[in-house]
Formats: sequence, structure tokens, C-alpha cells
Amino acid sequence: MQNLKGKHIILGISGGIAAYKSVVLLRLLVKAGADVQVVITPNGKQFITPVTLSSLSGKPVISEFFTANTGEWHSHVDLGLWADAMVIAPATASTIAKMANGVADNMLVTTYLSARSQVFVAPAMDLDMMSHPSTERNLATLRNDGVIVIEPETGELASHLVGRGRMEEPEKIAELLNAFFAPKNQALCGKHVMITAGPTVERIDPVRYISNFSSGKMGFALAEEAASRGADVTLICGPCACTTSNPMIKRIDVESAREMLEAADKAFDSCDVAIMAAAVADYAPAEFHDRKIKREHEDVDSIRLVKNPDIAASLGKKKRDDQILVGFALETDNGAANAEEKLTRKNLDMIVLNSLADAGAGFGTDTNKISVYYADGRPSNNYTLKSKTAVAADIFDCIENL
Repeated sequence: MQNLKGKHIILGISGGIAAYKSVVLLRLLVKAGADVQVVITPNGKQFITPVTLSSLSGKPVISEFFTANTGEWHSHVDLGLWADAMVIAPATASTIAKMANGVADNMLVTTYLSARSQVFVAPAMDLDMMSHPSTERNLATLRNDGVIVIEPETGELASHLVGRGRMEEPEKIAELLNAFFAPKNQALCGKHVMITAGPTVERIDPVRYISNFSSGKMGFALAEEAASRGADVTLICGPCACTTSNPMIKRIDVESAREMLEAADKAFDSCDVAIMAAAVADYAPAEFHDRKIKREHEDVDSIRLVKNPDIAASLGKKKRDDQILVGFALETDNGAANAEEKLTRKNLDMIVLNSLADAGAGFGTDTNKISVYYADGRPSNNYTLKSKTAVAADIFDCIENL
């Protein structure tokens, strides 16, 4: 189950007797290292208590649009973007009908309608309900919409106990999810990919520094995606709380822009693809005070700043024809013009633009909205808001097409 580690999974539970199996499925997913958010319908709570599910997932269970005691609103849109996969088990006839027809009268169905990731449903109902033409039509609609319907295999000896309508066993569902996340594209096998990620920290004195709000999430998602496609990855990251799970990722921790440049310059010569996803500070203090600057005893009229090296431009000057160099541009205005200017000036092959003007994009979020521009003149690619895991896959699809 190693492919489930670190994945964001929504487990939807609707009101059926098979809800007891959801507890087993939740335990299996959590044990495999998945980050699971349970969303349960009001009827589902009649079969399994939220406290049981919460104790296993480590997260409060979501059922209503608002938390009863605090009034906190649960954003189904944010939740749908957060997920790498959504599985509804059990999925009753009522829930399947609502999903197929867009009846968004509970938190589970509204989350389904907002989900950008793959959705799985495991039907659970009696055989007559499962075989009814309306249910079959609804399941056909879901399949046409790209939903994967998980049903037990049936054979000549199938009966009402083992045939259609019985929810698939939790172990089988977990195996299917694990297989879904298994590496499917090994196009980067044998390739060396270098990625920079996170912020840099430029020290003023022993306790103060200049930095930015970068979390490193985008760069780390890129590293995991590259490794999943078979690449050997060197991840050079500034101070951040992100972690890696793939053993193909070699992590090098740095602090300042100059340290990042030194590490990147050393790794660049042997790499096939380099992606500059770090948010490198443009400036650093001209001098470092080896003692804490005391407010009570010293006046500091200004801190003189000097320009930091431009890592992407430095690598662009030495880039070989057989290397691909990708930059990032985070802009607040004139995004396309600024990105295309950096693409040319830094001798990049591709640049990824994201804007702080787009809600859900930029620093600290689990989502991003990007546009990709190319040096060879091909049309740009524009993408909708997605999880950073999905964005990383889009970026590498673009790189492989170069």
C-alpha cells in the first residue's frame, strides 16, 4: 500500500448497513499513510458514530455545512480541491441518484460536485434496488461522468449474499486505490531531475531574517511527481516543514540564496531537467550583525540590502542543448508579459506562471492555478485551479512534450 502514503483522500459515507465496513476501510487507508477526511451524510450517522471515525482519522468528521457549536462553514469547494481521490463507500441508491442528477442537498454530494480528482463509488443496497432500471441509469450516468464504480466480482454461484448490491470488501477497495496511485508513467526513468523549492532565509542578526511566505508545497509536489515517473531527483530546499516520501528523492537543505545557488550549480551539470520552483529572496542584508540588534540601545535607521544572485539566470548561461531548464514566475500584475520576459532573459525552455490575484493560488495553499509558456513559440497552456499534486502532473506532462 506504499502508493497511498501522503495522499489526500475523502472518504464519503452514506446511510446504509454496510457503513460498518467504512471503519475498516478508514483504518486501512490511515495505516497506509493516507491523509483521510471523512464526510458523512446525516443518515450515515445513524449507522456509525462520528466519534469513532474521528478517532481513526485524527480529523473532525464533516457532515453539515456549518459546525453546530461554532458556526464554522465547511467549504466543499476547498475540500474538493484538496483531495487526490474521493471514495464513497457505502454509496446508497439515494446518494447515487443525487450524484447522478446533481441534487446537492448535503455536504457529501456538494463535495462530489466540487471534486477535481478521481471519484470512486462502492454501491451498497439490496439486489432488487441495485437491479432497478433507475439505479442502473444513475450508475451509467456516473460512469459516463468518469466515476469508477467498484462492485464485487460475480459468478455462477453468486447469490443475494455475494452478488450485486453488496459493498466491496474494504481490503479490495484499498488495493484498488493503491493501484490507482501506482506510477503509470516511467518516461523519466534514468533521468536526473533537479528541483529547487521553498523560501530562502537571509539573516540580519542571530534572531532576525528576511524571507517570504513560500511553504515549499509546489516544489515538493514536483519532486514526488518526478520520482513517481522514474526520475532520480535532487531536491534543493530552503527552510520549510514539507517532507518527502519517495526514496528516489535526495534532499539537500540550504538556508540562503547563495547556498541554494552553490548547491544548484553543483547538481546542474549532471541533470537532464532543472525546475526552479523556489521563492528565492531578491535581496539580502549587506552585512550580518553577529549580535542581536538591541532596540533599547541602538538606532537602526535602515538596513542596506544587496541583490541576491539570480539562480535561474545563472544556470541559463551554462545550459547545454540537451538540458531543459524550467522557471517559475509569481506575479501580481502583467503576468503574461513578465513571464515571457523572464523566459527570454534567463534562457529558459519553459516558465510556469501563477498569480497572487487568483484565489487559491500562490504561497501556502494546497492548490494552484498556472499558465505555461514555452521558448520555442508553441501556444501557452492555461489550467484551472487544481491541487498542487495535479498541477505537478500537468507541469511534467508539458516538460515531456518539449
